[in-house]
Amino acid sequence: MNSNIVTIPALELEQLSYAYGEKVALKQLSFSVQQGECCLLLGPNGAGKSTLFSLITNLFNSRQGQILIDGVDIKKDPCQALAHLGVVFQQSTLDLGLTVLENLQYHAALHGIAGRRAATRIQQELERQQMHQRRHEKVRQLNGGHRRRLEIARALLHNPTLLLLDEPTVGLDLPSRDNLVKYVHSLSKEHNIAVLWATHLIDEIYPSDQLVILSKGEVKARGTTADICSEYQCDDISTAFQRLTVGAENEA
Repeated sequence: MNSNIVTIPALELEQLSYAYGEKVALKQLSFSVQQGECCLLLGPNGAGKSTLFSLITNLFNSRQGQILIDGVDIKKDPCQALAHLGVVFQQSTLDLGLTVLENLQYHAALHGIAGRRAATRIQQELERQQMHQRRHEKVRQLNGGHRRRLEIARALLHNPTLLLLDEPTVGLDLPSRDNLVKYVHSLSKEHNIAVLWATHLIDEIYPSDQLVILSKGEVKARGTTADICSEYQCDDISTAFQRLTVGAENEA
């Protein structure tokens, strides 16, 4: 076997900048997320997390810099790049009037997945989410935690390399939030899916996670909890986060 094989990052950002007119939202961001890695994008409100996700999902066109998804430049070939991407936005986009199954069938059709292949993929993802027995229930009957699980199942139907989660635990009760955090971490490790998880909640971090601390549109620190605490001589990541983002939330 060749030990020199280079693994392409699931996501690579190079000198990415964006501005809303005169207001700079992102300043020369550069970092990557590897296959099977859970990377938490940690930042206060107004740090630039939502802008970054809008650029990665091609809702905004990046003015400067480069975004590569599974090695594909999103500017040069947006369709191919986005085919490797699954997304769960902060605001739910499920159709509450449809059943669990109908929501997934509709999404599968949007990705060109039909017939037996669609049925197989839907069953696989619902079983992975422990929701197959609820497939005929209307989405409005589900609690917040199960709706989030359904959104993750939907995002994974086309076997993406990268899963984006934009503050997915907002509005969930504590047990549902804990279960979702555990599930996403196991999903990343057991199925080799790269996860970029935007949050401002310190307790969603696992010691093995890679962290990117974002403040005022800039990367202030990168690495594991231990790496960042050591570099900034802090006893815990909460203290390091506060030190790196002091006054930032009022800038939004």
